[in-house]
Amino acid sequence: MKTIYLLAALLSLPGTVLAQQAASRCPALPPDSGLQWDEQANAGFLACKARSDDGRHSLNMMLTTRDPDIRLTRSQRAESGLFSGESLHWYIPELAGRNEAYAASRRITVVKLGKDQYAQIWIDAETPEELGRLQSMASQLDVTAGTNYLVSGK
Repeated sequence: MKTIYLLAALLSLPGTVLAQQAASRCPALPPDSGLQWDEQANAGFLACKARSDDGRHSLNMMLTTRDPDIRLTRSQRAESGLFSGESLHWYIPELAGRNEAYAASRRITVVKLGKDQYAQIWIDAETPEELGRLQSMASQLDVTAGTNYLVSGK
């Protein structure tokens, strides 16, 4: 439960909107995605929140040097997928509870990328179709710049 509070606190922090995505440590988004990153970085973590033109965040990622320690149980498991070349399982967040409409378009996962490098990815889609599109987009992201930032702090 403490992890959910930590996640909520991180999401509420103001992100820095970068004028040019090229300067971002967040992975490149497809040009036709209609999304751009809001980035927040601090010692040991990098938060990237993909924002649409209407300001809604739908694809979110946090790279961190600490294990997010989120308990994802087999009963929450939904689809399998990829993220930055790593295999994963998507999970229905606990917050979805028994609300089928919410569960149909929300997912979360944690991927170990390397020694002391983790990615926590969550999707808040409005529809199951958007969820599929965002999962596909997440599978193509390259987090090399972000993991380099975690190692170097720059």
